[in-house]
Formats: sequence, structure tokens, C-alpha cells
Amino acid sequence: MVVKIRLARFGRTNSPFYNIVVAHARTARNSRPLEVIGTYDPVPKKDTYDESGRLHKDIKLDVTRAKYWIGVGAQPTETATRLLSMVGIVEPKHQKTPPRKSTPKKEKAVPAQA
Repeated sequence: MVVKIRLARFGRTNSPFYNIVVAHARTARNSRPLEVIGTYDPVPKKDTYDESGRLHKDIKLDVTRAKYWIGVGAQPTETATRLLSMVGIVEPKHQKTPPRKSTPKKEKAVPAQA
């Protein structure tokens, strides 16, 4: 049976909160998971220890358990892959490529008409 790492939504209306869970692929989103390996709060908040005033989204994850489940073949969803790549467990799927440097175009030689 296929096992997935995905998000299970909790929280109120307009105030989402997610558990990062390991569950069978064919179960419902909020059914009982095999294991809860972390939480994700997508609502940006100020960090009390950072004086710059920047907002951050809170990700708490049990890294050893996440590595274990990836090692035994659990497939993360796209959103879970993005979160796991932020923590550094998996490689990001789509890396932004740097823009190409434009090279000067050679002008075509126009044949002289006689």
C-alpha cells in the first residue's frame, strides 16, 4: 500500500493550521494518520527574537522521522515536498534557474546587389 506525506488541515475558518502527517494514500485528508511528524502554520507572524520585524511562517518537523519515512518509500505531496525542501530533507523539484545572459546578436551580412 502506498504511503504519503501530506498535510491535514485543522484550525478555524480563515485561520488554517496544518499537521504534517504520514498516511495511506487512499484515506481521507482528515482521517486517522499513521503518524504526525510535524506542524505548519501558514499565517505569517512576527518573530519575537528577530528585531528586523520580518514575518515568518512556522514549520515544526521531526526531521529524523521524516527522513525515516522518505527512506522507506513514502511519497510526499507537492506541498509537503516544498516544506521538506525548506527544511533541507529533500531536493526542491523546481529550482529557479538564473536568467540567461543575452549575447549580442551578429548582424547578418546583406549581399550587395549589382
